[in-house]
Amino acid sequence: MWLQQTFYFILSGIITGSLSASWDMAVSPVVFVPRGEDVVLPCSFTHPRQQRYSGMITLKWLARESNALPFLTCSVRNESMEGKHGCAESELKYSTYGDLRRGELSLLIRRVQLGDNGTFFCRVELDRVLQYIQKETQLYVTVQPQILNMSVVEPGSDGAPRRLQCEVEGQPLPNVTWLSASGTPMRDLDVKNQQSGPARLLSSVPYLQEVLSCRAESRLGVAERRHPATHSTTLIISVIVSGLIVLLLLGTGCIAYRRNRARAAASPIYENAETVENHRLQDSDRPVGGSVELQLVYSTLNDASSSQHASVKKPVYQQEESVVLYSPVNVNSD
Repeated sequence: MWLQQTFYFILSGIITGSLSASWDMAVSPVVFVPRGEDVVLPCSFTHPRQQRYSGMITLKWLARESNALPFLTCSVRNESMEGKHGCAESELKYSTYGDLRRGELSLLIRRVQLGDNGTFFCRVELDRVLQYIQKETQLYVTVQPQILNMSVVEPGSDGAPRRLQCEVEGQPLPNVTWLSASGTPMRDLDVKNQQSGPARLLSSVPYLQEVLSCRAESRLGVAERRHPATHSTTLIISVIVSGLIVLLLLGTGCIAYRRNRARAAASPIYENAETVENHRLQDSDRPVGGSVELQLVYSTLNDASSSQHASVKKPVYQQEESVVLYSPVNVNSD
């Protein structure tokens, strides 16, 4: 039995080797894609019997290892006249991009993430596993530099000084530079860098309450952040100034209100105040050689109509009202 299995594998190797010599598969060695976008890993093949071959074409995509289990498998009969086969136009993360019957084996990956970074293998098989060819391509997911967080790390039990920590992300991993308040790079700091995860780096320096900036830079761009943040300081100042303005306006309003109330309580109100003002002493009325003192003379008059019409009964709530007349009088004093 084992002799038959050995003969089968030897024969398969001979056939595969002889056919693979005339096969051709084209892939892109490296494919770059920004995180979050869709990407196509190109793969195509040709073989001598492509025009007259009527058997099954099986596509397999593998990841990380050349002998790993395929994460995508798709088969179609070369002589079939059906439209797009079931592996294409899928809403899944992985799907084929092209028609296997025309030798198009490309892989479509939707919304690429850092976890997709790595090596992929494109494999096509004819007549099951008797004839196959396989090549690899490298997917490289890129991430622009960005600063995720800046925080002050308090000293621990070991008595280490406070440190300002900057967490950055980027692929390729960015270089971190610490800047002073004036924007000058600080070369004499005790900088500690350590990778905290895929495409992430932690950088820290001793912190003495000064203003420092963390800059992350790579070939894809630059990111920079200051501690303490400029917008936070500006916001605090704006809130304080606004509060002072509100308090000042409230205080001014209270003072004006009290003054008006005091003035109203101290000044008598007369019905004919305008008449009194209009009859103020004029310069032409002033007698020669004497001074003038303005005095008010008033008298109370009863409404005469009430006596003339005594026969008419008035409602109980109506009472006679007295009319007060004011007249300015000039008094000369020698």
